[in-house]
Amino acid sequence: MDLPPNHKHSKFSGRYLNSMACRCVVLVVIALVIRAVLLPTFSGFGWIEQQNLIFIQNRSLLFTSEFGIRKDKFLEVPQIVWGLNNQKIAFARACLTARMLNRTLLMPSLSASLFYKEIDLLQPISFDKVFQFEKFNSLCNGFVRLGRYSDLSNRTGIFELRKGSGRKWTIERDLDQLRQHRKDTTDGHEVIRIVGKNPFLWHDHWPIKDYARVFECLVLVDEIAKEADKVVSKIREKEMEVTRKTESVQHGISSESSTFQRVPYVAVHMRIEIDWMIHCKKLEQRFNTSQICSSKEEIMERVGNIMDLKTPTVVYLAVADSLLEDSFILNGWKEGLLPLEKKKLGVYGIYRKYPYLIQSAIDYEVCLRADVFVGNSFSTFSSLIVLERTQKMIKEGITRSCGMDVRWPSYAYNILGESKGPRRWMTNMSDSSLQAISYGSNDISSC
Repeated sequence: MDLPPNHKHSKFSGRYLNSMACRCVVLVVIALVIRAVLLPTFSGFGWIEQQNLIFIQNRSLLFTSEFGIRKDKFLEVPQIVWGLNNQKIAFARACLTARMLNRTLLMPSLSASLFYKEIDLLQPISFDKVFQFEKFNSLCNGFVRLGRYSDLSNRTGIFELRKGSGRKWTIERDLDQLRQHRKDTTDGHEVIRIVGKNPFLWHDHWPIKDYARVFECLVLVDEIAKEADKVVSKIREKEMEVTRKTESVQHGISSESSTFQRVPYVAVHMRIEIDWMIHCKKLEQRFNTSQICSSKEEIMERVGNIMDLKTPTVVYLAVADSLLEDSFILNGWKEGLLPLEKKKLGVYGIYRKYPYLIQSAIDYEVCLRADVFVGNSFSTFSSLIVLERTQKMIKEGITRSCGMDVRWPSYAYNILGESKGPRRWMTNMSDSSLQAISYGSNDISSC
């Protein structure tokens, strides 16, 4: 029996719709597979994808790109100024800003001399005269990148970006500015040139781990590293001399037949300069604390009270050259501690042939390599040394140092610790900003 015409039509329509539905489902599945394969995927606690950037909830901003940091787009920053470690922080902040914009940082100019206000008197020095350029890019490959001005094509021009200043220029406004200038409006320019501020004074948008990642890529050029080697060798020679004399007295043996075991050397970053004391007194008033300034006598007493410190021990004093004429810094130390500064060690000639920045870089390396380091927690120099030493300890599986006999121990003499000695000091690597290291802190518990 034949079916009614309208019934035949409905049957045909149903088959057609079912077929179309199947096709749609298949197409959707194919599209999802293609998207999963071609588009980058991200995972991790607290990560949010937005406009090709990942925002970590602790204010860290990390750009991700399938092809890494671009080599044809650049960021240019002002000359980097002030002390060595303020310059290192400023450099790292410039690197991380360039990373956020997915640009290569044009190799900046550092400052060999130390002037805080007379900017026109600053003596510029190229980054690659202090740190290894190729080594930096090799170690930081895929994270941040440095470029040379010779890499520019000069085809698309320069966009000048002025950083704001003052109380109204908040962290949020600074961040909004960076977000705005990663968009297409400025992306067509080969170079974004930031003007108006030293990068050390820029607002901080990154966790301490990101800064530490950049610092790990900073390797001194061979000339400076070799000078640091000479200073450390002189310290080791003094250790050997002191140890042999001690064994000879205690055991009645000749130095030739002695089979001594090397004692550790202690490096003390001794901040007692007049300008520092004026600065730290102001900080103590501002923060209503007495844990920033330390006199020579307090430093000597607390270093002498470090628990389990074997004596005799050589104590290298990293002090400003202006204090080298004053023998008083070598007097009054606890018996068993042999204090040495550049002149008594016989290495003053190594330092004086270099400008301030290089002298500071040599001293930094000497303190970094010390078996025990003692510094001031409100000093950027001391803080970055402790950061690097903390990284060394973490790599050896050590996450705390209180009450433990560990390698690479560090102390803050401005804060009272156990047995009237200095406080044990490790950097909090989970901190969401560089505030403690940029401007100092007395919250340094490592237990």
